[in-house]
Amino acid sequence: MRHLRGNLATTIVTILVLAVLGVAAGYVWSALAPVTKYVLIDGTRQLADPETQSLIEADGWFAVVTGGFGLVSAIAGYALSRGRPVEVLLGLAAGGLLAGYVAMLVGGMAKGGVEAAGPAGYTTTTSLDLTAHGVLFAWPLVATTTFWVIEFAVTYNQRGR
Repeated sequence: MRHLRGNLATTIVTILVLAVLGVAAGYVWSALAPVTKYVLIDGTRQLADPETQSLIEADGWFAVVTGGFGLVSAIAGYALSRGRPVEVLLGLAAGGLLAGYVAMLVGGMAKGGVEAAGPAGYTTTTSLDLTAHGVLFAWPLVATTTFWVIEFAVTYNQRGR
């Protein structure tokens, strides 16, 4: 029972640390990604520039930022795993998903929702949001892949001796 508690604690601590890092990642994303400008016409939010690339850029920056955080968290997680690689790996997977979601929420709130009145009663708003929700998997995918690559390299080296 004590062994199970230790394993569960390792996984939970990893998840919580990554969730906190998700806040930092959200602020980094909001600093790097461009906002998208919208115009409210008859109560409907429409793109101010229909040919804008800012939606795609925001998704790309999110993938880059969360992937970078995933890389760093995998290296740190491996270095600190202390004989519990499976528990840390589970924490990286679940915590990476949670951290990506937290980063999306924090980044959107940090830079979104600015409103200004325009001519003829139009209102413009700016927003930072994800349109390709698949990028939420960047953090856990990079983290778990990096973790296993490090594990393979270390164990392969040990077998060769």
